[in-house]
Amino acid sequence: MLKLLLPLFLIVNLYASKSIKINLSQQKIYAIENGEIVFSGDVSTGKAGHRTPRGTYKILDKERFHISNKYPEPNGGAKMPYMNRLTNSGLAIHQGYLPGYPASHGCIRVSKSTAKKLWKWSRIGIKVKIYGDPNDFVPKKRKKHYAKKSHKIKKHKKRYSKRKRYTKRKYVKRRYYRRPRPVAVRSGYTIVEASDVW
Repeated sequence: MLKLLLPLFLIVNLYASKSIKINLSQQKIYAIENGEIVFSGDVSTGKAGHRTPRGTYKILDKERFHISNKYPEPNGGAKMPYMNRLTNSGLAIHQGYLPGYPASHGCIRVSKSTAKKLWKWSRIGIKVKIYGDPNDFVPKKRKKHYAKKSHKIKKHKKRYSKRKRYTKRKYVKRRYYRRPRPVAVRSGYTIVEASDVW
């Protein structure tokens, strides 16, 4: 009897060591193993009117390439790769677009890198706890990135402009201040004059 119960105890202990927590107030997901955070990532949960329900769930199913039967309405067809199903009514964790605030129809969107890690790390039966209030979430202000002006480019522009002016001045001097060409002396005419003198 103990030999039969030992494998079941090991399986239960394996799933009990892993859990997932999703904080709606911070829009974060945490993968926890043996009480320590293995990895974390940003999420985008349900927007107003389609809020992600709070509570404790279990991963019921996993699909690498999943296509939604509901969204976009009415016929569905939205791609949801690396899907971890939490309920049969449509709640799941999957790869999706993260705009930086709650924007989904109820599912938990994660980035591609986080979705891949979660897909390899998670197992069917792992507990998923969703807590917090999405109204408390304050989106981060995105910094505007401008291209830095390098000093090398400025120097190069100055050099180029100097050369251009120099060539223009040179060209003007050549055009308007050219020396006249020397006229060739007719040698035949001078020889004739010399012979007349003799």
